[in-house]
Amino acid sequence: MGKVLLEKLELTLEEEIKTLEDEELLDFWEETHFLNSFLEKNSFSLNQNYESIILQELQLRTCKKMLANHK
Repeated sequence: MGKVLLEKLELTLEEEIKTLEDEELLDFWEETHFLNSFLEKNSFSLNQNYESIILQELQLRTCKKMLANHK
């Protein structure tokens, strides 16, 4: 998994997201989305704009794959 030694490092959300494999990133998005929905029902919310960060990373990865396939 992509979580080896990450607890010992102080990474930003953006840096940690870059360390995740595609499936792990999608799992993280799903879990965070569920958590945020739960928190909002209880008058709380996540401070970080995790969803846009995840979507940007997915878009970047998709573009890189498309470019690699056209070479």
